[in-house]
Parts: sequence; C-alpha cells; structure tokens
Amino acid sequence: MIYLAMIEPFLFWGGLLVFVTSLGLYVKRTSDWQAVMRFWQPLISFTPLEFRINRIGLTLMLVAVALRFTVYFMA
Repeated sequence: MIYLAMIEPFLFWGGLLVFVTSLGLYVKRTSDWQAVMRFWQPLISFTPLEFRINRIGLTLMLVAVALRFTVYFMA
C-alpha cells in the first residue's frame, strides 16, 4: 500500500506537466494566450496530437486523485 502512496505525487505532477505541455504546444502553434487564460470558455481548438496529450495529462491527474482517495480510505 505504501507504494501506491509514493506513486501518487509522481502521477499528479507528471500529469500536470503533460497537461501544461499540451497548452504550450497550442500557444506555440497559434500565439493565442487569451484562449488559455480564459480556459472556462470553449475557445481552444486543439490539433489531434495536442488533444491526446491534453487528455493523457488530465487522465494521469485523475488517476492520482483516485489513488489518493483509495489509499486514504484503505489505510
């Protein structure tokens, strides 16, 4: 069980890094900082690669959160 608790921060911060990378790729391609700053509005149109990278980052972060709840309630 201790190994799951040790993996969780790496999943979360790695997922955050991957997520920010996808936003960086979008800004590099379009130079549209305003769309990133107004993330609550559907202004970003990712390429398929950027979209996959974005979803992988979000999935890693969600797995980390689920892992934290699992470790917390099982301990």
